[in-house]
Amino acid sequence: MSASPGPAPSVSLVVPTYKEAESLPLLLDRLAALRAASGLDLELLIMDDNSRDGTEELIAARNLPWVKLVVRTSDRGLSPSVVDGFGRAQKEVVVVMDADLSHPPERIPDLLAALASGSEFVIGSRYVPGASTDEAWGAFRWLNSKVATLLARPFTTLNDPMSGFFAFRRELLARSDPLQAIGYKIGLEVLVKSKVTKAAEVPIHFAQRQKGESKLSFKEQIRYIRHLGRLFEYKYPRLAAAAGVLADSALGLVIAFAGLALFRALKRPVNAAILAATFVPASFRRNMGAVSLAGVLIGGVACIGAVVALEAWRPEFGPWAGLGLGALAGAAARLVVELVRISSAPRAGARP
Repeated sequence: MSASPGPAPSVSLVVPTYKEAESLPLLLDRLAALRAASGLDLELLIMDDNSRDGTEELIAARNLPWVKLVVRTSDRGLSPSVVDGFGRAQKEVVVVMDADLSHPPERIPDLLAALASGSEFVIGSRYVPGASTDEAWGAFRWLNSKVATLLARPFTTLNDPMSGFFAFRRELLARSDPLQAIGYKIGLEVLVKSKVTKAAEVPIHFAQRQKGESKLSFKEQIRYIRHLGRLFEYKYPRLAAAAGVLADSALGLVIAFAGLALFRALKRPVNAAILAATFVPASFRRNMGAVSLAGVLIGGVACIGAVVALEAWRPEFGPWAGLGLGALAGAAARLVVELVRISSAPRAGARP
């Protein structure tokens, strides 16, 4: 016989805001109705990025003891705001949702029920049976969401990992590696960094915002791509290192061939093209440590050595073939150094 369900857990609801003063009265009213109807012990943490749009005056006028406003003046942005809210949450379960009521707060009990059934992480999903999206949402935003979901496939098979409406027990954060999300997809960060193995999706109706303007922009989409790159380096460090070396080597080969053509026309030493091919691509990589820099130097030596050796052994092949062989030798040397570095170093972002 299964155990009877216990009382609903207490909830810290984290809502990041920026210029959402028009939406907040509607959100507060619906949350108040939910609390009254369900008896849910819920605190609302409004993480506001210094909107200066009347949000502070509104919350002060409402004077609700279960509502806490945090005005953030530094490290602003959706993901930093949510992570800040995680640190301030005091209840058993953390729920995140948008302020614009695109996420229905009335489905919070369903998220809690899924957690009570054994899930570690629960998403309010737009793309499971029973879910729907507002007709006014538009084909472009639907396509944008689907492409973003497809790009997240290396990390999860969930139907809607892009959702900003999700819940998890606060204790999950204790086992998570440090959260370093950029952009607006903090849920995906929590999924990956907390190594969630039991996730669930609850169908919701995703509504068009009623007040204010959408914060989704091209800049945020670029941040999402950067975020995926960071997560890829975190989850697949060896594969990411190999991809970085191959990308640098491919760019280096293009530079080398262009430089060779130019330097031969100017009757300059071929090795100048090789040096440019070695160091110019590496100069675009930020935060390169001493070991990685050593890998670049070793790769450059291997490249020049291969060119010189081929020229001495089979001069009829010419410098073009030498550069191709040198690029392969340099890439192989760098890859070995990078893999050794990754194997011997602590996992990036891991807790001590």
